Amino acid sequence: MPQRIPDEARLPELTLRGIILGAIITLLFTASNVYLGLKVGLTFASAIPAAVISMAVLRRVAGANKLENNMVQTQASAAGTLSAIIFVLPGLLMIGYWQGFPFWQTTAICAIGGILGVLYTIPLRRVMVVQSDLPYPEGIAAAEILEVGSRDSRHRKVERSAEDGDHHDVADDEGPGAREILLGGIVAAVFSIASGGLRILADSVSVWFSAGRAAFQLSTGFSLALVGAGYLVGIVGGVAILIGTLIAWGVAVPWLTSVTPPEAGQSLADAGMALWSDKVRFIGAGTIGIAAVWTLATLFKPMVIGIRTSFGAMRGDHGAFSEQPRTERDLPAAIIMSLTGVLLLLLTAVFAIFLHDAAPELAGGAFWTLTLGSVLFAGMFGFLIAAACGYMAGLVGSSSSPISGIGIVAVILVSLLLLGFTAVSDAFDALDPEVARMLPTALALFVTSVILAVAAISNDNLQDLKTGYLVGATPWRQQAALIIGCLVGAAVIPPVLSLLYNAYGFVGAMPREGMDPSQALAAPQASLMTAIVRGVFSHDLEWTMILIGLAIGVVLIAVDEFLRKRGGIARLPVLAVGIGIYLPPSVNMPLVIGAVLAWAIDRRLRARALARGEDIEHASTRPRQRGVLLASGMIVGESLVGVLMAGIIGLSGAPAPLALVGDGFADTARWLGLIVFVAVCFGFYRRVLAKPSVA
Repeated sequence: MPQRIPDEARLPELTLRGIILGAIITLLFTASNVYLGLKVGLTFASAIPAAVISMAVLRRVAGANKLENNMVQTQASAAGTLSAIIFVLPGLLMIGYWQGFPFWQTTAICAIGGILGVLYTIPLRRVMVVQSDLPYPEGIAAAEILEVGSRDSRHRKVERSAEDGDHHDVADDEGPGAREILLGGIVAAVFSIASGGLRILADSVSVWFSAGRAAFQLSTGFSLALVGAGYLVGIVGGVAILIGTLIAWGVAVPWLTSVTPPEAGQSLADAGMALWSDKVRFIGAGTIGIAAVWTLATLFKPMVIGIRTSFGAMRGDHGAFSEQPRTERDLPAAIIMSLTGVLLLLLTAVFAIFLHDAAPELAGGAFWTLTLGSVLFAGMFGFLIAAACGYMAGLVGSSSSPISGIGIVAVILVSLLLLGFTAVSDAFDALDPEVARMLPTALALFVTSVILAVAAISNDNLQDLKTGYLVGATPWRQQAALIIGCLVGAAVIPPVLSLLYNAYGFVGAMPREGMDPSQALAAPQASLMTAIVRGVFSHDLEWTMILIGLAIGVVLIAVDEFLRKRGGIARLPVLAVGIGIYLPPSVNMPLVIGAVLAWAIDRRLRARALARGEDIEHASTRPRQRGVLLASGMIVGESLVGVLMAGIIGLSGAPAPLALVGDGFADTARWLGLIVFVAVCFGFYRRVLAKPSVA
């Protein structure tokens, strides 16, 4: 376990240089998470890479310590987590309510929801972090990384002193984690520029063939960011995604194409893609929905415990702030309550502006009923969700918590409440029919975005506080860093969203005519939640496909429960199967490839350790960390190039301003892309398994 800094120690923690460094890392990881989330519906945990970068930078500065590094990673991870807001907000463009992302409204929603998530979980710290035996996997992992970095730094200082200025023996070991992130980032960035920018490499390969009237597709993308994400997901999630892909493209699409005549002049590929988009995706939506409900049901008891614990903690008396030990000082209750009150007032203003912009002629009673009702629901349901998410994060980890499922539940509840209001109120009768149709859908998505921001930050907050507890941080300073991270992230997210939307567009929402629809970002969660809300209000969902998805989900849940009771590592995460059905194979297959890489590397590490008679877990710790950092670097590298390319496309107005070749080079680009993609994956495998150099 990490060595804890004692209470009496007074080390620099929340410093100006740390805040600035945290803001820079925040910019990188938030932009990366926004791009990746819009492209594939996944985000990556930024705490560990942020800690590694912080240590690599601050180790060169006098007086740096692991508590300061902890504050940097706390700030950066909070902002990166806040990017989950993209799971809802793009829906406002998909329904045509917004034509872009208004900076102040988007920033306000992100900041208010995020800070409420921080404040709601502060009362839980003592009972769920200090006094609880919850595992908090990511929090403990981040603490171990900080401890290893601190220990290596101390060893380097001792060795340098002993060698009387000869640094050769330790130079090769300086900043290995940061080097892995940088290497992965450079490789992915170069590949992304060559494919998405210069177009000399293709970004995917796809082959269509038929058996009778049934159409089949074999396809994979060449995204190194998705390979990195698949590596982090692991083999269990990768196999589940592969099963979902086979259900969609090995069963559903072939069956539908065999019974659905193509339109006049429609190619095999176009017919298959149209049926997948219009029909099969809703099978995935049904599977995702039942998986989310089942996950929440299985965690119902822990959720109740978390909520009860939160109320109990708020009534506790832990003495005056100045009388508490340094490592037990949370933000005072008076500050928490005051900030919460101010934020709810600001939220009232944001909702009022949103409604007034949508329907300025809405009658006063209905206007304030909708405004205050939305604030009340977001505030109270957000508090319950915060307690529940905090407990779930401690129990199963932030990465495994069903944030998308919580968003689905929230958007359904909000939609049903608004549907009930429209049924008993005649306020909408005086509105323009188009406004009356769109307003409830838009308001449901807007309210859900606040709740999702609260849930996402609550999911991350206690992991960071667990890290801080293990290393001996001052809680109130760490909570201040979380708030700063939310503010910085809230300022970064809107311009990145606008940049990506104007450059690529979203599926179902293109900013202008003449854009390449194949380059549009899928924004899968936002598409799903938008479809659900539309279905509630207009009753035109593909219920047959959704019910098929529900049935598939029930069968898969039964299989997963059977595997769980048998024990062992074999599982079948149903949510991942639903994602495999819902996303195209060009996205799914790189995720699967990354997961297979992780499995192959782990098998090789275990075989190597057994052959040497070493402890398997101890011998594989450093290679596994190297793999995680390389994968994180690939995600960041490709994502940042995607954001950079969005800026170039936006400035030039051309869909491919850097292209060196035309359409006639497409076949050659596909082969070149495949060769380079395979070579990079093989190089990743060799790099992770490489033995550390010895001077």
